[in-house]
Amino acid sequence: MTGLELICLALTVYHEARSEPLKGQLAVAQIVLNRVEHESYPSTVCEAVKEGGTSRNRCQFSFWCDGKSESPRDAAAWATALDIAEMAAAGAQINVLQGCTHYYSILFEAPYWTEDLIEVATIGHHRFYLAF
Repeated sequence: MTGLELICLALTVYHEARSEPLKGQLAVAQIVLNRVEHESYPSTVCEAVKEGGTSRNRCQFSFWCDGKSESPRDAAAWATALDIAEMAAAGAQINVLQGCTHYYSILFEAPYWTEDLIEVATIGHHRFYLAF
C-alpha cells in the first residue's frame, strides 16, 4: 500500500469512526479494504474512498462529499486513525466482517440499500453488511 493510500484509509477511519472503539475503527478500515479486493469496486484505497465523486450524498463514504474539510483537527484521533490504518494494511481484521462491503451509522435511519444486503454485525454505532 502506498503512503497516499494509507492516508486515504486513515482519513476514512478518522472521519467515519474516530468516536468509535478501536474495534469499530478497525471495522471501518476493513470495509474499505474489502471493497478494494472486491471486483465490483475500485482497486485502490483512494479510488474506493472517493467513489461517486464529490456531489453531496453521491459518494460511498459520506465524509468525502459532505462539503466539509477533510483535514483532521484532533491530533490524538488522527494519530489513532493512522495506527488503525497501518494495522489494517498489515492484515489486522475482524473475522466476522470478511467480505463485508457496506456499513452505516445506526444513529440514523437505515438506508434503502440495506434491504438488499445481509446484516452481519453491529460494532459500536455501525451496522455491517454483506452482499449476497
